[in-house]
Amino acid sequence: MQIHVVEPGQSLYGIARAYSVSPEAITEANQLAGLPYLVVGQALVIPITGQYYWVQPGDSLWSIGQRFGSSAAELARINGIPAGAVLPVGLRLYIPPAPRPRIEANAYVEPFGESVSPNLIAASRAAAPHLTYLAPFSYRVQRDGTLQAPPLDGLLQIARDAGAVPMLVVTNLEEGGFSAELGQVILNDQAVQDRLLQEVQRLIREMGFRDVHFDFEFLRPQDREAYNRFLRRAADLVHAEGALISTALAPKTSATQAGQWYEAHDYAAHGQIVDFVVLMTYEWGYSGGPPMAVSPIDQVRRVLDFAVTQIPRQKIMMGQNLYGYDWTLPYRPGGEYARAISPQEAIRQAARRGVAIEFDPRAQAPFYRYVDEQGRTHEVWFEDARSIQAKFNLLKEMGLRGISYWKLGLDFPQNWLLLDDNFTVTKRTG
Repeated sequence: MQIHVVEPGQSLYGIARAYSVSPEAITEANQLAGLPYLVVGQALVIPITGQYYWVQPGDSLWSIGQRFGSSAAELARINGIPAGAVLPVGLRLYIPPAPRPRIEANAYVEPFGESVSPNLIAASRAAAPHLTYLAPFSYRVQRDGTLQAPPLDGLLQIARDAGAVPMLVVTNLEEGGFSAELGQVILNDQAVQDRLLQEVQRLIREMGFRDVHFDFEFLRPQDREAYNRFLRRAADLVHAEGALISTALAPKTSATQAGQWYEAHDYAAHGQIVDFVVLMTYEWGYSGGPPMAVSPIDQVRRVLDFAVTQIPRQKIMMGQNLYGYDWTLPYRPGGEYARAISPQEAIRQAARRGVAIEFDPRAQAPFYRYVDEQGRTHEVWFEDARSIQAKFNLLKEMGLRGISYWKLGLDFPQNWLLLDDNFTVTKRTG
């Protein structure tokens, strides 16, 4: 698979000729139908096996092989050139695909209202073949320990049909937000906790959930050990039912990190107790904050660098957003919230507005600005093939368990193509 960044003056047909593929293949892979024209700075996925590389000044077969994980002899053989040849600048070399490591992949899906929308059904059906787990968000714990179910409308069957594990996501959401007070009740009231675990056991048996995923957020710092004790109880029960247990963790960079989001999440304890964790490595750029990349890779790396000192690598799933945000400038704290936007819509909007897409090398994320009909300036940060490939490279470098997406329903076709190109996603049975 190749990533090509559109340059000024380039056309779809010219790009297709350069890679020896049809314009139709590029259009289909990137869902370009309806786009008025290619956008300067737009990243395209070129659907080929392996990739091409054009020789730059100072390159040798050895240096190119080092870059792509191949040998000079192999590159020479594949490209039909002498092993000691001096490479002319501009020569196109074919680079064979690298081995694909095995990982797990999860995706949350969040229905609203009384039923699952057709868009979420379609998104879940399209994504499920690429997933190990499909996670309807969420079963909400009530004050008496019972669980309020989300609408499911066939989501579990979609998962099973694609060989994905249905994940039971349990949260302390109450009245539209994560509740520290509700968390306190769950973690300190024995009767409530007993009822909750009975409910979990019933759902495993009746609904066929094969992973139980606790996403308890904004807990009181003093409930840290209570949360650990609860997870030990839950792990015993869940494992006895033949299922896995997992948790969602705030993105910490130290064990003593202050703040309500962080203090009750004990990385070392979770790493010992549960089968795997999802690190929520996104939302640095968020709807109520200033414009920036949602998951800048330098910040993601900082979290992962700490996490692997506390949690076994084979238990860590890196969180990844499937969305971006469109901010209205100037940003004012407490002012207008940013609008969530899919990567696909971000590109369409850039085309409609006639603006080029830029790329931040530190964050490894695309962005652009435009002026709306009211004369207001907007700043848009989103994901593209380059940003997700950077995350995949980091995942491989660190040898993690896999990746977890928040959330389905916003179009990002390049992600799934590149996921399959980079990895073999494990399917669990039983």
